[in-house]
Amino acid sequence: MTHGMRTDTQSSYVDGGGRDGWRETATRYALLPLRIFLGVTFIYAGIDKLTNSAFLSDSGSGSIGDLMRSVRDSSAIPALVDLALKSPVGFGYAIALGELAVGIGTLIGLLGRLAALGGALISLSLWLTVSWASDPYYYGNDLIYLMAWLPLVLAGASVFSLDALWRARRGQRGAQRGGEYRY
Repeated sequence: MTHGMRTDTQSSYVDGGGRDGWRETATRYALLPLRIFLGVTFIYAGIDKLTNSAFLSDSGSGSIGDLMRSVRDSSAIPALVDLALKSPVGFGYAIALGELAVGIGTLIGLLGRLAALGGALISLSLWLTVSWASDPYYYGNDLIYLMAWLPLVLAGASVFSLDALWRARRGQRGAQRGGEYRY
C-alpha cells in the first residue's frame, strides 16, 4: 500500500479553498457590514432631518438653532458653533444633505473613500460641538462614528460597489490594449 495523495477527491487545501480561501473571502468582505450600517444610518439621519420641520427651525423644541445654542459654551470649538448659529436652518440643511450624500455614496460604493472622509468630517464636527461635553466620553456616539469611518477612509469600498465595477472595467480596457494595469 502506498501513501500518497488521492486524486479522486478534492482537497480544499490543494485547490485554494479551505482555511486560506475562507480567510481571503472574509478579508475581502470584512468591511461590507460596516459600510452597509454606516450608509443606511447616514441616509436615515439625513432623511429624518429633512422631514422634521421642528429640526429645521431657528428656535423651538428640537430645533437645530436651540441645539446649537445649548452646546455653544460646552463645545470644544465654540467658533464652529457660532458659525452654525449665523444660519441655523442653512447649517441644518447642510448637515442633512451631507449625511444623505455620504450615506448614498457609502452604500452604493461611489467614490467610497471620499464618501467615508465626508462621513468622518461630519462625525468629527458633531463630536467637537454637540457630543464634546458627554461625560463619560463614550456616551457621545459621534466619536464612535468617527472611528467607524476611518477603516472605510483607508480601504475604500472594495466589494459590491460602483468603485469596484469601475476599476474592473478600467482593468479590462487596459488588458484589451495589451497594457498592464495595477489596482
